[in-house]
Amino acid sequence: MKYLYNKILIATALSFSIGFSSCGDDFLYEENTTAYTTQYFETEEGLTALATSLYGNIRWHFGYEWAYGITLYGTDEFTNGADLTSEPWNTYDNRLNPSNATVATGAANNNCPPVDGLWNQMYYGISSANLLIANGDKISNEEIRNRCMGEAYLLRGYNYYRLFAQYGGVVVQTEPLSGVVRYFERANEEETMAQIISDFENAYALLPTTNWRGVGTWTKYAAAHFWAKALLFRASERNSSWNSNYIEADLTKCISLCDEVIAARPLASDYWDLFARWTGVDNPNEGLPEILMSAQHNADASSKGRFGNRTHSYFTPQFNTFSGGWVSRGPHIGGQDFQRCRPTEYNYTTYDNISDARLWKSFRTVYGVNNIVNNELNESFGESAVDLGDEGIIFILNKKDDNRFNGEPYGKFGRPVTGGSTFINPETNKWVPNAFPLFLNGQYVLPNYNSNGDATKSNVFCGLNKTQDGTRTAEGGDAFRDVTMARTGETYLIKAEAQVRQGNYQAAIATVNILRARGQWKAGEDRELYVDGSIAFPLSNPLHSTTTNYAKNGKTDNYVNWFRNSHPGYDNGNLKDAAGNIYLSRNTYYLSTGIERTTAASSLQISDYNQLPAEDESILSALGVTSDYDRMLNFIFNERTRELNGEWNRWEELSRTGLLIKRAKAFNPQAAPNIAEKHVLRPIPQTFIDGLTQNDGSPLTDSQKAAFQNPGW
Repeated sequence: MKYLYNKILIATALSFSIGFSSCGDDFLYEENTTAYTTQYFETEEGLTALATSLYGNIRWHFGYEWAYGITLYGTDEFTNGADLTSEPWNTYDNRLNPSNATVATGAANNNCPPVDGLWNQMYYGISSANLLIANGDKISNEEIRNRCMGEAYLLRGYNYYRLFAQYGGVVVQTEPLSGVVRYFERANEEETMAQIISDFENAYALLPTTNWRGVGTWTKYAAAHFWAKALLFRASERNSSWNSNYIEADLTKCISLCDEVIAARPLASDYWDLFARWTGVDNPNEGLPEILMSAQHNADASSKGRFGNRTHSYFTPQFNTFSGGWVSRGPHIGGQDFQRCRPTEYNYTTYDNISDARLWKSFRTVYGVNNIVNNELNESFGESAVDLGDEGIIFILNKKDDNRFNGEPYGKFGRPVTGGSTFINPETNKWVPNAFPLFLNGQYVLPNYNSNGDATKSNVFCGLNKTQDGTRTAEGGDAFRDVTMARTGETYLIKAEAQVRQGNYQAAIATVNILRARGQWKAGEDRELYVDGSIAFPLSNPLHSTTTNYAKNGKTDNYVNWFRNSHPGYDNGNLKDAAGNIYLSRNTYYLSTGIERTTAASSLQISDYNQLPAEDESILSALGVTSDYDRMLNFIFNERTRELNGEWNRWEELSRTGLLIKRAKAFNPQAAPNIAEKHVLRPIPQTFIDGLTQNDGSPLTDSQKAAFQNPGW
């Protein structure tokens, strides 16, 4: 957002001594342009600038392939598509080890997320935070001093939290380093966790409740959210060997903090407002009260820094390739078709596809034809032939027991190739060049329609839409939208899990029901309407078509109506620019569900924890869990999928609760063969261990090196 990030001054990163620098000459060159010395950051002016620059550290998380590789791959929610850039992080094969994977060691390319990436970058931020905390008393204005110190504690706590979540106990350094440091002690898990909680508590005490820097400011409520999250982590299964004395007090305090956040930072009224109703750079929805922490981005190249927002690249299927060009690439699509994060069968089927609006507000099921590739093939369908703006790709998100498409009564599903799709959409009476169901004859078939010959690495899937950005100036450019890192929707789930851990199962259901109430259809909603961030393309593009030749399948709501008069590219629910790029504001809701059209409200409310929804019961049965506690803990994680799908923390949450291995084995066929107990922690980077020496400069012994490494690595 411009309000905060136009003020950001990129400060010199103070390396955490040897072994932590992975950025090389590029990083040093970029930072040398600031021409600041460490002495500058011991002045009042330098320290306040340093506090502002802390916000830049969190941008790293979303700059490249590690955004999804270390957070989403290898879980129950996502597996790899046909692109194998980050495959080892999903398959847990021997390429995932303490050394960074390269082409020479078997990686598909040199963009495979490095094992030491998170380690290095988090310590850069910690170094800056340490310098600010140590010299904060040099800021004379008490109010500004407290704010800056609060930001430093928050970033340090957050960075240590991320390190702990991935690696367990780590090196805890809370003072600026001076001179040459050859060796560091690794703190144990209890010590590391205590430091994290202390930092968040200090941040909570010092930060104001207001967005004093503008949208994106870290506030007391962000600190409260992460403090609660850290307390829940300490009370979780991964720490069961030492956490028994903390659990009761931690859960009580966790719930209290959650209640404070929930009271002060309410949920957005519509789930769509969080991600889909994004109409351009610095959209007001980026400042919704529900958003507690976000990585800030905008279109100002001078404030970009080294890491832009590349998240739009990772969730979209390879539509241009498998569609045969009927839907061609371009910024109007909103996301590059890098097909990295392919949802699992579990991901789709955890939703109630009739009553849960979050499914239809999270996935893009329709793409418009923007290129007639084969006139002869098209014309062979006669009156059912397609025109520009008709459906070019559809995904039917049906259920396993849905028998309507058995025998393919509306034509063959598939792609526009010889012997391929002949599917005529019964709702439009039009041929659809690419038509794909989830299930046929009770079997999960979506991956089978791939165009690369391998269903285990399919490039055909229905993609998550939360990162779509139609304002990109080029197909391969960075996105300009902020990336949400924490929001009140998750705070509810933290509270609900704490209640489950206390044995208050019905109270947990009541907490989750508030989220589910937001997720259900409201009376009057058009269930077939579709919106995502791609809509920013026709809104921001100065070339809008004024023709009405492609007015079809019209959808309207208040969101679309507000720009109808000022944007002639709006065409009865479809958007088309002068170049012929099409945005279809419809989904496949009725085709997928088979229900009669309705604008009635739906209900997702659960009355009794002993009677969970059918989707949950199916998942719990597949996992073989029967106790009330195990059922409810896994239910919370099903709800986390429905509410927080793809929001950058799934691996850490599953590792925290001891659910990673079981759920990956059950629901991620590519992860299942290799995942083992050692994978609940990442390996400590070999680059760091090899850089350590004795104080006299001699190498570490093998036993000293082993003491730094996690079990099994």
